[in-house]
Amino acid sequence: MKAVVLAGGKGTRLAPYTLIFPKPLMPIGDMPILEILLRQMKNYGIDEVILTVGYLSDLFKSYFGDGSRFDIKLTYSYEQTPLGTAGPLSLIDGLDDTFFVTNGDVLTTLNFSHMLAWHRDKGASATIATHQRNVKIDFGVIHHDGGHRITDYTEKPSLEYLVSMGIYIFEPKVLNYIPHAQYMDFPDLVLKLIETGNTVSGYPFSGYWQDLGRLDDYSQATADFNAMRSQFLPEEN
Repeated sequence: MKAVVLAGGKGTRLAPYTLIFPKPLMPIGDMPILEILLRQMKNYGIDEVILTVGYLSDLFKSYFGDGSRFDIKLTYSYEQTPLGTAGPLSLIDGLDDTFFVTNGDVLTTLNFSHMLAWHRDKGASATIATHQRNVKIDFGVIHHDGGHRITDYTEKPSLEYLVSMGIYIFEPKVLNYIPHAQYMDFPDLVLKLIETGNTVSGYPFSGYWQDLGRLDDYSQATADFNAMRSQFLPEEN
């Protein structure tokens, strides 16, 4: 089983830390977030990973090398210019069977094997791991009728969304919808798949998931990893 890990972004929301380190190399406890992800993948039978890199790419190769330290075959795909989240897949050869794609900055207890079984059971061309997320609005929200007459006022509401976890499974035919070496993000790819009659499945996951997009998310993820380490890396026990 192969996986593509997207690690080419600049992580601007985590500046100034990411001026020195790419976001997937940011430490969570005693190891980079990407190392946690690679160890989890190996534990679930993923034995070949292609790392898409661009920004500070030499640091990835210096730390991870060929992946042998983690008993994984690790290769690198280099972006000369930013290609978005889906675009880098067009540069990778050998994705000729079902494969995972994930962001390189995700901390989760997701069982990759369960997600793969779901994907196959649904007969999907693509499956997106999904998570229910509550977003608290820190302001009083005004509703009006379009003519500036206020019709409702809600104090600091919480909104609930089903969001992408940044973890995907694709069939090889999905690559036919990604133009070579052109910028493309996953929402555009997913909409194209839907428009062309492909089945796109959502895999519901209610366990732990944290994206390291912001400084407070990073701090929370670090605390959670230290408190729940055995759940993220059960093979250490």
